[in-house]
Amino acid sequence: MSVKRVMPKEAQELLQQGWVYVDVRSVPEYEAGHPAGAYNIPLMHFIPGRGMSPNPEFQAVFSKHFGKDAKVVVGCKTAGRSLRAAELLAGAGWQSVVDMRGGFEGERDMSGAAVVAGWKDSNLPVEQTAPAERTWEGLKK
Repeated sequence: MSVKRVMPKEAQELLQQGWVYVDVRSVPEYEAGHPAGAYNIPLMHFIPGRGMSPNPEFQAVFSKHFGKDAKVVVGCKTAGRSLRAAELLAGAGWQSVVDMRGGFEGERDMSGAAVVAGWKDSNLPVEQTAPAERTWEGLKK
């Protein structure tokens, strides 16, 4: 399913209009820094020695906190996971979900050169802590 994609500054404008930002990166990535006010619902978990593994609770936890009419910007590290998450959510009936291009770190080409600046490189507000109700541990309770 096709979803709308926005640039980081457009995402920030949506947040200022009342949309929420859901960071679908793993818990350690989120804790290292995330857009200010972001919720963390990982699409995948990092498992040491095994890499990334799908989060079987992703959609259930998302639906517990965000109704199908919620206005949500989805972001990740470079926009790969967030696009998958946004497509999954749109396919499941969420009507106002957009994917943020560039993610937190920015999209890069094969040489490592920046193609799309991410949230951090766009000098948008970043934080490293969050209230429990916005963390994965708090949200999955």
